[in-house]
Amino acid sequence: MNDFNVKKKLIIIYVFCVIIPLVLTDSIILYILYDAEKKEQLHESENLANAVRYNLEYTFEEVVKEMNDIYVDSEINSFLNEKYKNGYEFYAASVELSRKTSLNMPGGYDISNVVIYADNDTIVNGGHFYRLSEAENTEWYRKYLESGKNVTFVSYYVGKSDMSALSMRRISLVRRLDYYKKDSCEKILRVDLDYNRIVRELAQISYGNNIYVCQGDRVLFSNGGHSGSQEDFHRLTGEEPVACKRSLDLYGQEIDVLVLKPQNSVFQQLEKHRSLIVFLVVANLLLPVIMVSVVNKSFTQRLWELGAAFDQIQGGTLQGIANVRGKDEIGILMQNYNRMVKRMNDLIQRVYKDRLEKQEIDLARQNAELLALHSQINPHFLFNVLESIRMRSLIQGEEVTAGMIEKLAILERQNINWASDHVRLEEEMSFVGAYLELQQYRFGSRLRYEIDLPEDCADYYIPKLTLTTFVENACVHGMEKKASTCWIYVRVYLRGSLLYIEIEDTGSGMEEETVQKMNESMRNCSIDDIKENKHVGIINACLRLKMISEGNVKFFLESEPGVGTFMTIRVESEYLQAKTQKGKYDDDEGNVSGR
Repeated sequence: MNDFNVKKKLIIIYVFCVIIPLVLTDSIILYILYDAEKKEQLHESENLANAVRYNLEYTFEEVVKEMNDIYVDSEINSFLNEKYKNGYEFYAASVELSRKTSLNMPGGYDISNVVIYADNDTIVNGGHFYRLSEAENTEWYRKYLESGKNVTFVSYYVGKSDMSALSMRRISLVRRLDYYKKDSCEKILRVDLDYNRIVRELAQISYGNNIYVCQGDRVLFSNGGHSGSQEDFHRLTGEEPVACKRSLDLYGQEIDVLVLKPQNSVFQQLEKHRSLIVFLVVANLLLPVIMVSVVNKSFTQRLWELGAAFDQIQGGTLQGIANVRGKDEIGILMQNYNRMVKRMNDLIQRVYKDRLEKQEIDLARQNAELLALHSQINPHFLFNVLESIRMRSLIQGEEVTAGMIEKLAILERQNINWASDHVRLEEEMSFVGAYLELQQYRFGSRLRYEIDLPEDCADYYIPKLTLTTFVENACVHGMEKKASTCWIYVRVYLRGSLLYIEIEDTGSGMEEETVQKMNESMRNCSIDDIKENKHVGIINACLRLKMISEGNVKFFLESEPGVGTFMTIRVESEYLQAKTQKGKYDDDEGNVSGR
């Protein structure tokens, strides 16, 4: 523990005495809430499953009661056993039967249709009565025979065979009408349940839970989007999150009632206890934080002030601590520090002159290096300009040469005058414009350019001819190998505290390897690179920008062969503010104006 600083020790105390106990206690509380919610969900699911089971059993029992009434009805039995001479006689008998008994809607609304099939060839198919031969090839009849039961439950899908049906999904109870044993005619009763009504009743008792009533993996009823009566029955995927399952036997068929787990119910339960959770968090976090803050003011903050005092040196002297407070060990340490500062300042005063002499030597060395940079810029820059004048003079007469010399004079005047190394951006932009206009004599219509300098950027200072050097590089190296028209854009703008300078050309571009080397050279440039003559112009400009901004400048170069090159210079604007200039600038009339 002695190797840890005070701040780290306080953090360790906070973690082991606050955070870990908080996590443990809150985890236990959350687990208790989660477990209680889980048990409540299970209890609700069980009650819901039992309610659905009861509702299904009740519905089917009521339907079976109606079927029993038909099962023992002697008039219906006699009607089906009778042999009719023709269809008219059958129709008259069915009308007479309808006056005595009703097969349209027995038992209320849970039944959608009642159909009786009889092995009597004199029956005319239609309404509630059909020949048994009509049922022999149907799915429901096949399932009834396979069940081996006298009364059974069948589910099937009629599909497009009965387009007039309100529901193509069928849930039916089937039984044999053999109450009267002496009958020679076989009779089958099929009662179709109202599928849509059962689905609606299921939705009314679901309380937001998804419920599946299944026969095997076939979903018979559901309130979760699988009860479209015009579609075939859906199948279970096996991935359903089942909370509770209840099975029941419906007349020979095993039916499963599945209640799925509700979504986000635990979080909803936690939401109910939000006030308790917030109180626990505040009690366990806020109070220790306040206490740590008080300790920090009394303990850590004074140590920070003591440490910061060691880093403060003003005017070549150490600074003492003005507000020494406290009688504990830290207060005594602060007092001893002030006594040490007094002794150290006396010692520093003795060696101050030696330090000044060393600074003067370093300053002289920097000035010498700057002059070396200046001496390299002049011949390098003028070489390309004079070459342009030479080439143009050979091609055309002396009328154009006069204009070129006029532009050259503007550049020469600034290039030769090194009374000050810094110029306003507005002046530098005028040099850039003169240079590009001069280059238009050489390249003609192949060169187009655009310069954008907002008024709020005009009064910032940059090293002389740095921006012109970048533009020269874009013009000469970007256009020489490209026969089509080339544009050069020079933009300056402010974004927060940063000044951005962009030089873009649509020239021949560079390979990725060359771009990477150039970026590395610009970001790591030094005086040694100038001495070794590596990219003199660009490196010179980058190094001077680094000097004026004290290293707070970034260079970004992007290029693509055949497309062009994009150069961005980002510098902290505070280093380019107008400063008191010892040098003076001569205007066109020879007057001297101070900056």
